[in-house]
Amino acid sequence: MEASAPNYFLIVGGVLFVMMNVAAGLIWVERRMLALWQDRYGPNRAGPFGLFIVLADTLKLLFKEDWIPPFADKVVFVLAPAIVMVTVLLSFVIIPFAPGIVVADLNIGILFFLAMSSMGAYSIILGGWASNNKYALLGAMRGAAQMISYEVFMGLALMGVVLLSGSFNIREIVEAQRGMWFVVPQVIGFVIFFIAGVAETHRLPFDIPEAESELIAGFHSEYSGMKFGIFFVGEYLGITLISCMVVALYFGGWLGPAFLPPVVWFALKTFVFISIFILLRASLPRPRYDQLMEFGWKILLPLTLVNLLVTAAIVLLQNGN
Repeated sequence: MEASAPNYFLIVGGVLFVMMNVAAGLIWVERRMLALWQDRYGPNRAGPFGLFIVLADTLKLLFKEDWIPPFADKVVFVLAPAIVMVTVLLSFVIIPFAPGIVVADLNIGILFFLAMSSMGAYSIILGGWASNNKYALLGAMRGAAQMISYEVFMGLALMGVVLLSGSFNIREIVEAQRGMWFVVPQVIGFVIFFIAGVAETHRLPFDIPEAESELIAGFHSEYSGMKFGIFFVGEYLGITLISCMVVALYFGGWLGPAFLPPVVWFALKTFVFISIFILLRASLPRPRYDQLMEFGWKILLPLTLVNLLVTAAIVLLQNGN
């Protein structure tokens, strides 16, 4: 059933508001969890338990000079941070958080997600190029190659889920998991999708485009103030997006025992995978760039093709019988 106009705008506003607050809260959660695992104090000055640290950082960025390098391509330099924010927020419209809580119930939801992921690469490429800085450009080239490569593995991994559910609609994929979560028959696809998702968000151990010890800050070396803040928030929105997609595609989405509301089940499952993102940052070192690309094309690609071939054969045999 299609929602009426007021309800539709309420859902859109609610999803945007919640996602922005989740991204802000995730910054605090990550700092506290990293401090716990590294046996040190985390944020503890701005408010109780440092809860207002994100607000303090936001105010700091707002009052910083909005500086544009004189040698930069000014129009592209300003637009680049907005691209990542828009593409990530648009990706949330196809995620069903619970029955009836979805902005756009698209029949091509998987394809829309992959398209938005591809568009996000333009933010890095344009930001690095427009900065007219050799470190920023090198980081942008690394980021473009990394994102384009791992999108291939991500897309092929998702085809196994599409074959099992018979649909590109994410709501229908969730409902197809009432008998069994797709992580059971698609464990290889799940692992590949999650690894590709970490690479797409440039999180450790795949933060090579912005490796501080090699490239200063990579593609956003010349950014300051809220432009840098938008890149920063976009990264945490990306973590939330990939976690939501993993839950919806492989772990039954909102499905769970009836003693909790569906949206709570979805939130709990999503938080588990957000925590895994943070744990990876705390525990794994960064590989070399050539090792990252070799791992993708020589290991992940053959695995995705084998997984897709086996899944297609099983589905074909089941339909034949």
